[in-house]
Amino acid sequence: MPEPARVIRSRCFNRPTTIAVTALIVITCGSVFATNAPAADDTPWKKHVVHTGFMTQTAIAADFTRDGLPDIISNSGGKSRLFVAPDWKEIVLDDNPSHGCIHSEVLDYDHDGDLDYVAARYNPGLIICLLQPENPLTDPWPLHVIDDQVHGIHGLIIGDVNQDGHVDLLANSAQPKGNFPLSVVWYENPGSAGQSKQWQRHVFAANDAPGLSHYIGFGDVNGDGRPDASVGAKGGMLPSEGEGHWFAWWEAPADPTQTWTKHMVASHQTGATNIHPADVDGDGRADFIASRGHGQGVIWFEAPSWEEHPIFPDLVGPHCLVVTDMDDDGDIDAATCAKDDRLAVWMENDGQGNFTSHVIGRDQAAYDIRAYDMDRDGDLDIVIAGQASQNVVWYENPRK
Repeated sequence: MPEPARVIRSRCFNRPTTIAVTALIVITCGSVFATNAPAADDTPWKKHVVHTGFMTQTAIAADFTRDGLPDIISNSGGKSRLFVAPDWKEIVLDDNPSHGCIHSEVLDYDHDGDLDYVAARYNPGLIICLLQPENPLTDPWPLHVIDDQVHGIHGLIIGDVNQDGHVDLLANSAQPKGNFPLSVVWYENPGSAGQSKQWQRHVFAANDAPGLSHYIGFGDVNGDGRPDASVGAKGGMLPSEGEGHWFAWWEAPADPTQTWTKHMVASHQTGATNIHPADVDGDGRADFIASRGHGQGVIWFEAPSWEEHPIFPDLVGPHCLVVTDMDDDGDIDAATCAKDDRLAVWMENDGQGNFTSHVIGRDQAAYDIRAYDMDRDGDLDIVIAGQASQNVVWYENPRK
């Protein structure tokens, strides 16, 4: 019997869902063939420019000022900058150039009821939290160091690892150096009783993730009721990175503070960056949606054998990937913005693993992408951190 459908939380929005992928497909003589070009532009997505002038590797949206409007915090030009809606007034939160961060998340770190900003520097590794003050527009945002002992932090993701009702944090330690080389870790939320207590680091994949691991996925893969983690490794030039170019998932034990069990999904995946669990074809099993952001192609792997299916195989540089129900039809779609092809697309799933691509924007390069209802009209818009484009933008979903 198929496993029951499971709820999996996407890294890109804050409501539970099952996950899916998308791509441009053509059905010919009963077979499905992926093409290398998106569908023709349909209803255009309006582009809103928040900031220009600096390389931006990460940007994330949330109501950071408690006025009911979504703001954006980015790391642009090496500085953490708050852009306040609706006019995008800029407030520099951290101007230390050594804190240039590659990825970020949002959570209530100090359990005071407001949202804080968590960001990671790649190498040497550093995870910091900027704590939202009482007056976020005028008061300094205190900086708290979460960890400086893991190196090569490219992926951050939040999720309740130990299922105690508190949101934890996961990160990778991709560099082959330090006390935790080639590893993946999670940080345990001490709960409201420990507001000033350091989040404890647990290394669940010790020296078990070689090859410059990148982004992290999170969700119950095998149906045992415990959330697991998935990772892609892009490969690189260092000798110890020879085992890169793979996608894998780690099975969480009953006690997640112990070592997790690694399962390979696919090898020979040049430039692997993103992999997220999702029931793509509606059979009740968790499949995987993935992208090769330092190579080319968006794909999905079908459970339980992890058969590979092309979604957008020739898209070059889909470094970012968001999985969510973009059209609110009950199945999970995907979106990406290629840093090399400079094309933003969302990929519509028919609920059975067949996809149609829709253009969001052209001549826009991205390193990071998020789905968030920026205009509060009930649908999901797209926020993009432009690395090569040197900007922060959001695209307005035309559906409503």
